[in-house]
Amino acid sequence: MSAGAILKIIALAAALGAAEVYGEQDTAVPAGMVWIPGGEFVMGSVSEIARADEKPVHKVKVDGFWMDATEVTNEEFQRFVDATGYVTTAEQKPKMADVIAQLPPGSPPPPAENLTAGALVFVPPKHDEWWWQWVPGANWQHPQGPESSIKGLEKHPVVQVSWFDAVAYARWAGKRLPTEAEWEYAARGGLAEKTYVWGEQHPLQGKPRANIWQGEFPGHNAGSDGYVGTSPVRSYEPNGYGLYDMAGNVWEWVQDWYRPDTYLQRTGQALTVNPAGPDSSLDPEEPFVPKRVQRGGSHLCEENFCASYRPSARMKASPDTGLIHAGFRCVRSAEPKNGAVRR
Repeated sequence: MSAGAILKIIALAAALGAAEVYGEQDTAVPAGMVWIPGGEFVMGSVSEIARADEKPVHKVKVDGFWMDATEVTNEEFQRFVDATGYVTTAEQKPKMADVIAQLPPGSPPPPAENLTAGALVFVPPKHDEWWWQWVPGANWQHPQGPESSIKGLEKHPVVQVSWFDAVAYARWAGKRLPTEAEWEYAARGGLAEKTYVWGEQHPLQGKPRANIWQGEFPGHNAGSDGYVGTSPVRSYEPNGYGLYDMAGNVWEWVQDWYRPDTYLQRTGQALTVNPAGPDSSLDPEEPFVPKRVQRGGSHLCEENFCASYRPSARMKASPDTGLIHAGFRCVRSAEPKNGAVRR
């Protein structure tokens, strides 16, 4: 959980492209993964609804890799925990030293009694107020709080997992988190410079294409697609590479540190090859809180508020933050078949 999030809760409580395909590969297909052929694409967006940190567009080349067809599910994460005894970030009491390190110099520390294990939960507001609440006892097994459960949600994406939790799972599974460039390249599914992972059709036109907010955010979700929270993975059609939920359902952690000017730093290069992101984070809104990137949007994204169910959209969060609408998927690198040369 970020210090900024802690302080907000405490304060509130006190107050109230088309791919150029490279060589084939000969690794046996890893279970549940899809081969993403390497290639070049235009990263970012020139759309009028794109945010400043999605610009400028620039050419990027990535090598081929394997990617999970779906977001990691509750049952998959359960197997990891059962095998390792892993305890997630949200299940641990925040350390005062970590909180203080993320505060502006000279800021008073929060009361020690306010530092309890838990996570941020979305609660539709009754009035014009903050809709995120710090809920003690909220974690991946109890996403909404101690009284909630993931029983019956085994095929839903795991949520309330931090970036550190995602990295730990990936290492256990012999995988890793995708870079931001790999994620966007895969999400586009071979479609060059389209607004959405399926093309240009508006997401609310025709049959549901992704699990996003329908209605007026944050007060009313019509749930016309059958879901007002997460949905089981594979509930919607996959993109051109066979990947599910690359738009909506839950935000997905990626490897990169967040900076709003990441793309600006690449403008002097005709082609950026396998970018791994910046060496450090900077979020001008919370300069003392390091952030990692999330991609893909979620079931809380609505047209007039977020509209981040686009392949170019970027979100950031403190790597120790668990959120009700954030999960992850993994990738695995692979070598070309029989020493084939990338062209």
